[in-house]
Amino acid sequence: MKTSTWLAVVCLAASLPTQAETFKPIELKDQELATLRGRFVMPGRIVSFGIVMTSTWQNAEGQLIGATSAMQIQQSTIKPQFYVSMIDEKPAGQTSSQGSGSGAGTGTVTGGGGLNTTEGVTQVVRAAGDNNTAYNNVDINVAKASQVNPSSATQPQGQALTPGTTLVGNNGAGSLSVSSTGSGVQLNIVANNNQGSTMQRLAQGGLMQNTTLLGSSNQVRNLTSLNVVLRDNVPTAGSVSGNLDQLKGLRTIGF
Repeated sequence: MKTSTWLAVVCLAASLPTQAETFKPIELKDQELATLRGRFVMPGRIVSFGIVMTSTWQNAEGQLIGATSAMQIQQSTIKPQFYVSMIDEKPAGQTSSQGSGSGAGTGTVTGGGGLNTTEGVTQVVRAAGDNNTAYNNVDINVAKASQVNPSSATQPQGQALTPGTTLVGNNGAGSLSVSSTGSGVQLNIVANNNQGSTMQRLAQGGLMQNTTLLGSSNQVRNLTSLNVVLRDNVPTAGSVSGNLDQLKGLRTIGF
């Protein structure tokens, strides 16, 4: 009786490592993680991909300064390029030199040094004034080709922003700069009369939208849109079968 009991214990102990091995976590290398996505689209289905960044600042007197930086990538695109369109608006009857009569901002904002080391999407609004509006947003739009106006997929309009260059503008609301480096694009607005500043940067796989308000009655907006246009064709049974085979292949490595 004791012999059979010990034999059963030995058999059970011998089977445990094999069973535990089935549930042992597998560490994936960075190269493998770089190829994994929660959802995917076959390359042939993408008609175009675009990025549009817009930053604007409107002061209490209605003067508005800003810029839109856009890039559109299609199958015919040889080299991706950002194009910048300046925004300069003022109330009717007001000249560009006007708009400096509002009181200077007296607010104070401290800290925030760690914001320069964040990763991913970072949206910040720090306000030390009254009656301000600040808006940071990121849109991801996926549409079929039949739902998109063909003219919207054409080459973006504006001035080309070549790497290493900076485009500038100014009016009664403040001064603007749009710069391109080897790692991304950045839009900066510094409002007149110490009203504050805003910055929007797309670089190194991350997005920063940072607004500081020191005065009153300002309206600030930062918006980045990612636009993807897909072909209308429906996946065939063959392509669906291929996708299933890819999923089955994951089971061989422990998933």
